[in-house]
Amino acid sequence: MGQFDVAIAEVITICGTFSFAVSGAFAAMQKRLDVFGVLIIAFATSVGGGTLRDILLGDTPVFWLKSANYSLLILVTAIVAVIFWKRIKSLKITLFLFDSLGLGFFTVVGLQKGLAYDLSPGICVALGTVTGCFGGIIRDILLNNIPLIFRKEIYATACIVGGIVYLLLDYIGVDPTFVKVISVAVIFLIRIIAVKYNLTLPRMY
Repeated sequence: MGQFDVAIAEVITICGTFSFAVSGAFAAMQKRLDVFGVLIIAFATSVGGGTLRDILLGDTPVFWLKSANYSLLILVTAIVAVIFWKRIKSLKITLFLFDSLGLGFFTVVGLQKGLAYDLSPGICVALGTVTGCFGGIIRDILLNNIPLIFRKEIYATACIVGGIVYLLLDYIGVDPTFVKVISVAVIFLIRIIAVKYNLTLPRMY
């Protein structure tokens, strides 16, 4: 991986951290938690998936312990979200948009890390899905909500499709930067289209 690819991967990780920090902060404010509670939920949402990914890979200390920049970014993002939340007309829409962005960014980050460890394509997609989804699972459990991944909404499926798109584009030789951008966009758009048109996975009961 060249220096440019490393820089792009770092930018994607930062964008994902920021997006999930906003998502966690607004979810906590919906539950009317105090400032400390908002910070904890924002932090758990941002680093939960990446922490599990690194533990599964044996890559320790986990990514956010190697650099204080991630913790600082989460702290600043959560505080700014608390200060300006009254200017946001709908917490629900903001939460949804940033959660979908974070899902896309972190899915790509997890998939890339799996490829860096020479894992099989299927495992890489699974690792990307875990990275994208687990922070949201922790957030919802802490807030006493049923996690989105376990509801009828298309959530993990978007990660899987985005991961497959990533591998296909990479296989046919598309520029790596475009591969990342397109994969994030696919996941984001699937989430938006699924919610807008109420598309769901079939129920078994």
